[in-house]
Amino acid sequence: MTKWVIRGHQSEGGSVYAEAFRILLPLMRRCISVLSPNYLVFRGQDTSRITGWRLIFTSFMKMLSLMFSGVLLAMYIATAAPEQLVSYHSTPVNGLEIFYREAGPKDAPTILLLHGLPSSSRMYQSLLESSLSEKYHLVAPDYPGFGHSSWPNPKEFAYTFDSLAKVMQDFTEQLHLERYTLYMQDYGGPVGFRMALAHQEKIQAMIVQNAVSHEEGLSPLWAVRRAFWQDRAAHEAEVRTNLLSLEATRKRHLGTSPDSSPYNPDLWVDEYYFLNQPGQADIQLDLFYDYQNNVKSYPKWQQWLRDHQPPLLVLWGRYDTSFTVAGGEAYRRDDPRAEVHILDAGHFALDLKSKEIIGLIGDFMKNL
Repeated sequence: MTKWVIRGHQSEGGSVYAEAFRILLPLMRRCISVLSPNYLVFRGQDTSRITGWRLIFTSFMKMLSLMFSGVLLAMYIATAAPEQLVSYHSTPVNGLEIFYREAGPKDAPTILLLHGLPSSSRMYQSLLESSLSEKYHLVAPDYPGFGHSSWPNPKEFAYTFDSLAKVMQDFTEQLHLERYTLYMQDYGGPVGFRMALAHQEKIQAMIVQNAVSHEEGLSPLWAVRRAFWQDRAAHEAEVRTNLLSLEATRKRHLGTSPDSSPYNPDLWVDEYYFLNQPGQADIQLDLFYDYQNNVKSYPKWQQWLRDHQPPLLVLWGRYDTSFTVAGGEAYRRDDPRAEVHILDAGHFALDLKSKEIIGLIGDFMKNL
């Protein structure tokens, strides 16, 4: 059953009519009561003295107000927006339970939303609840070791990007997703590019949001991380601070933003809580150590983009301290037709710019 909801005071759709209906209906009722015989009796007057023309006028006003109310109500219903419903599921994949969020008609074009570190499918909630789900099938899974999916012990599951990509590919087959647009944020880039190279026939288009595929996209912060790749034991303590501390988690959201007031601190407090769950440090450090293989794969991913040139939308938060704006603009070298937007946002651009991003995605998808 479709639910209908008022859109509030926005200037779109049926909300204007809903507000007009809310304001005018009591006024019309008041006018009717003033002209009605019952009101005159309440005022101490004799209804028998009401002339015929007054009765006719009263009846006419009642009929007019009723018609006007009906027109306003019909206009509101016709333009009101259906509530966008999000459902939550888990499905078995390779002996793991993979959690995912889903919205929109299953027979519509699919957008597969691949999250970053240290987030989960939760980062896409604003997209799932948006008008995009009226036209598109949105699917946002949690990787193994993230969110509500299984967290296998690192001794039993190899936390590498090859492994994550394999599980996500098998997940799409489990859900019978034959073709989709990839939305890749941060870790979603390495996962998504591996999926694209393995099954290029499944890729309808790509949306890249602060996910690096070029060396110039890595900021000076990566000096410590590169040292970790060379000697894990010697640099692990430093990387733990660099990656897992509350301040680092906060900084991933704020970056160099000149104003922290629009950011909800729950964003990084919740993620910090997640990172400090038993076993999480080992999981994230294993993945971070394997990140070096992503950097080695950059030339291969760039060549794939040049060879196949899928429709490409790049959305980049300029305040990201890990991934530079140059990394976003570099996609134009691989595909001069790439649509690149540099946003006044951080690493998680949806924190501040969800409405703008929803609009850009909608325009991009319409042209596929």
